[in-house]
Amino acid sequence: MKQLFSSLSGMRQSLLVLVLTLFSFSTNAKVLLPQILSSNMVLQREKPINIWGYASPAEKVEVTFAGQKKQAVTDKNGNWSVVLMPLKTSASPQTLTITGSNKIELTNILVGEVWVCSGQSNMEYQMRKLAKIPKPKNEKLGFPSDEVEKAKNTQIRIFLVNRKQLAKPDSVHKSWAVAQDSALKAFSAVGYFFAKELQEKLGIPVGMISSSVSGSAIEPWISPEAFAQEPYFKNTKVGNDPGKFYTPMIEPLSKFKIRGFLWYQGETNCFLNEDISYAYKVKTLINLWRKAWGEQDLPFYYVQIAPYDYSKQKSDKVVLTTETQPKFWEAQQQVLRLPKTGMISTNDLNDNGGDLHPTYKWEVGRRLALMALGKTYNQQIDFSGPVFKKKRIYMQYVMLSFDHLKYFVSKNENQFTGFEIAGKDGKFVPATAFQKGTELVVSSKEINKPVAVRYNWTENPTGNLYSNGLPALPFRTDNPLTKQFKTN
Repeated sequence: MKQLFSSLSGMRQSLLVLVLTLFSFSTNAKVLLPQILSSNMVLQREKPINIWGYASPAEKVEVTFAGQKKQAVTDKNGNWSVVLMPLKTSASPQTLTITGSNKIELTNILVGEVWVCSGQSNMEYQMRKLAKIPKPKNEKLGFPSDEVEKAKNTQIRIFLVNRKQLAKPDSVHKSWAVAQDSALKAFSAVGYFFAKELQEKLGIPVGMISSSVSGSAIEPWISPEAFAQEPYFKNTKVGNDPGKFYTPMIEPLSKFKIRGFLWYQGETNCFLNEDISYAYKVKTLINLWRKAWGEQDLPFYYVQIAPYDYSKQKSDKVVLTTETQPKFWEAQQQVLRLPKTGMISTNDLNDNGGDLHPTYKWEVGRRLALMALGKTYNQQIDFSGPVFKKKRIYMQYVMLSFDHLKYFVSKNENQFTGFEIAGKDGKFVPATAFQKGTELVVSSKEINKPVAVRYNWTENPTGNLYSNGLPALPFRTDNPLTKQFKTN
């Protein structure tokens, strides 16, 4: 089986090389660049930088940038590449020159932080939509409906992946854009607001690469070879077209140095009533993408899918219940056990349970940025709401401890809602909860010998457990996935 996947991979790469080579010769053997290298781009600071492209076989190519000059000679297939030494942060526009049989000048280039954001429609959700949505109910979260009109920050640059063009050589060199006007209107709202918060807090240029497809499951973003290498999927036929989007929309980006990944996807897989299998799919994706970029410690921050009435949807494949989404959240949370990962909660970011595309994309982007600022850039900030850690039982009380829970955060007379408690029979009843130090004490008059507690275990959560201004992740203390999910 592995030999088959290896053969398919080799055939795919050979075909791509052939296409590029033929394209090169058909354009009079001019030096050409991939789509991802263009004017207006941001190059990742403090890492060796790849610059690569295509030309005639045995052609000499020279690259000049930021005081560095590198030469290369194309191989028999017309491919060439050079590696620039790590670059210092630069907010001043610079020009990168490539010289061969022709001369290419890429202008207005900055050096800063670069992130890739990917997923399905909630990540793809375009900035232009903000101008048309109704005013959100939660006024505390603001409403930047006129952000496109106000956006004038030239330190934020954006690249929107075109799945049909990314793998083809580029002769225009205008695929990157300043985050404003028509380019910004078509760009990911989550990606932009992440960049805006990051740029403001770090004070350096930020580049965002958006590669998303509406309605996509996770499998197309993972190569068949990666599935074959994950023990969980051994002897399992994986559906949903593995590799369909990875090959044209992610793999061609992998030479371009970045800081990390943002992922907002899951609704399509939740409709399939998945739980533990989804955790393994995300694990497989993370391992594949990190391997493709050649950096096993690249941060991977992702979004808990927002509340939605899955139980009210009809499906001819599976039975969707009120526990479908909580179990999916649980699977998403298992991925936090992998290094350099983080998940933001969105269980308070939907005004309508029938809306699969909640409008609070600015807050999603901001929360992802807080995660990156705290965990990647080591800023001393609060970047997470409470995350359940462990429980202990004392008489009729269950004492819960959390990560990221400050003293006395309750805003409702020290009482929290959204908690349920159960005894040995497994029947959950509403519970009261109050804070004692950094623990929560949960109980109910109906349960004398408690066994388990759960919080916001519903597709329509209303719990009020917050800390650091951020909501707690839903959880249940009797989580069966903890023992099922293997991180290695």
